Amino acid sequence: MSAAEVIVARARGCVGARFRLHGRDRAHGLDCIGLAAHATGLPAPCGYALRGGSPERLAAGLAAAGLAPTAAPGAGDLLLVTPGPAQFHLIVLTGTGFVHADAGLRRVVETPGSPRWPVLGAWRLALQGE
Repeated sequence: MSAAEVIVARARGCVGARFRLHGRDRAHGLDCIGLAAHATGLPAPCGYALRGGSPERLAAGLAAAGLAPTAAPGAGDLLLVTPGPAQFHLIVLTGTGFVHADAGLRRVVETPGSPRWPVLGAWRLALQGE
């Protein structure tokens, strides 16, 4: 399997896990950063608020974790979206939709199609290449 396929499979393996702010494992719950970390195999930061921050700070954190910006996002890539004012959210693209930790539904879900939120940027695990 390619790196992108592994990331998608790991993300899909989390579908149904409960949502938990700062959650880091499927058994106890995941937030969007925990899901992204699980899917990519990268470490996740802790101690952040559900709202606030800046896209620049988040982009720097993604780069520091080993992700590279991409202008042509595809399966296995992470999108940073903004579902509300001062709120940022990471989703994992699957090729047919995306997987994300949905705070409203209180679980990780896979949604078909494109995200309904404005996209601030896309990142790819550096091992995948550009």
